[in-house]
Amino acid sequence: MDPLLQLQDSINRRTFLKGGAGLGLTALFTLMGGEAFGLDGFGNQRKRIGGLKDLPHFTPKAKRVIYLFQSGAPSQMDLFDPKPELEKFRGENLPDSIRNGQRLTGMTSGQKSFPVAPTIFKFQPHGQSGIEITELMPHLAGIVDELCFIRSMNTEAINHDPAVTFFQTGSQLAGRPSIGSWMSYGLGSENRDLPAFVVMTSVGSGRKDDQPLYDRLWGSGFLPTQHQGVKFRNSGDPVLYLSDPDGMDRATRREMLDDLAGLNKLKLLSAKDPEISTRISQYELAFRMQASVPELTDISKEPSSVKEMYGPKVNVPGSFAFNCLLARRLSERGVRFVQLFHMGWDHHDGLPRAIRGQCEDTDQPTAALITDLKQRGLLDETLVVWGGEFGRTVYSQGELTMKSYGRDHHPRCFTIFMAGAGVKKGMVYGKTDDYSYNIVENPVSVHDLHATILHILGIDHKRLTFRYQGRDFRLTDVFGDLVTPIMA
Repeated sequence: MDPLLQLQDSINRRTFLKGGAGLGLTALFTLMGGEAFGLDGFGNQRKRIGGLKDLPHFTPKAKRVIYLFQSGAPSQMDLFDPKPELEKFRGENLPDSIRNGQRLTGMTSGQKSFPVAPTIFKFQPHGQSGIEITELMPHLAGIVDELCFIRSMNTEAINHDPAVTFFQTGSQLAGRPSIGSWMSYGLGSENRDLPAFVVMTSVGSGRKDDQPLYDRLWGSGFLPTQHQGVKFRNSGDPVLYLSDPDGMDRATRREMLDDLAGLNKLKLLSAKDPEISTRISQYELAFRMQASVPELTDISKEPSSVKEMYGPKVNVPGSFAFNCLLARRLSERGVRFVQLFHMGWDHHDGLPRAIRGQCEDTDQPTAALITDLKQRGLLDETLVVWGGEFGRTVYSQGELTMKSYGRDHHPRCFTIFMAGAGVKKGMVYGKTDDYSYNIVENPVSVHDLHATILHILGIDHKRLTFRYQGRDFRLTDVFGDLVTPIMA
């Protein structure tokens, strides 16, 4: 035998003995049909599919997550962190005592001055909680008592790619499993006909040439590949290669998959490669998705009152509104982790015009999603998260006028909000200084946020690990503290 092949075979055998057998059994159970998953005669889910046997570690508050990721970094002081006193400092140079030598990006490091740019948008208190948010989001203002704002988020990364990667994987370097993959690995699925982790993307009105997104952001890293996110496309078949080739009917496809599964099982017994288990299970999932996904993505039977709630773009496939409605449909079918990426928030210049477009994209659909979940009794078991990868600077990038300004990247402080299961309603946590530049109360790191999300799902973030290259990895690395004050 070739020495390299012999070494590879040895590694695969060791991998199989450590964990591959379990994956193989999972794949074989998948082939057995409904009873293996505790389904009744009507196809109703009775038991979890897959996941680790000792999870959840304690009673969860949420069963699933919908993560509305705003790629490009929304400006916190224009949306959720009001600083009315800034107007009297308009155009003045940001004090050295506030900046305190903090690093700048290459886009503003050469500026001769850093003029303070107060927002031109008005803030008003809303709801019984009296939380102030921007005039740009009237629909979210209407449900502000359902929301939990964290105004003291901070991150280590100052540029988009490492910052987005950090939020998705807990590391600025590519290659780690995404948060949705960790959910799939640890908690498994509640629906045998759909993936545990689904991803959708949309392009914002504010900046159509915004920072790109990469498939690795929802990849499984070193976890088994069956846990990677399945991306629903914006046009054509929702999932690539989901349709049968011309001339092949369902019966023929079933016979082909049965024969292929037999060959793969033989290979699994000889090679002991856990990726073969993944291949078996994913072929079967794809076959079932051929029936489940077309029904899922057909919103024509949704009541007109529901579609009107999501706004005028709900009938446009690939829009944020359409994706929000699909997120609700996925959630009610038991999909564990749904992530929507909405691009267009990177506003280095012309921010007032661009941010209006972004808010028109996201305000009404986000409020509708939360309201829709609540009306269906799903909000009590679903955690909704909204936010980007970092914040924006209080000083203007480029020319400052009374009607326009730009903002650079700012990792030191920014705002996200959450709603639904496991978090308190109508509250604000954390506080920034008068310039929305530094945190003065209750800082929350990316690792802290991840630890808290996992806890709400019944997971001790220190105990959800995967052994790889001689060490135990986890989503929160060696960090992360629970943000207990926001937890219901």
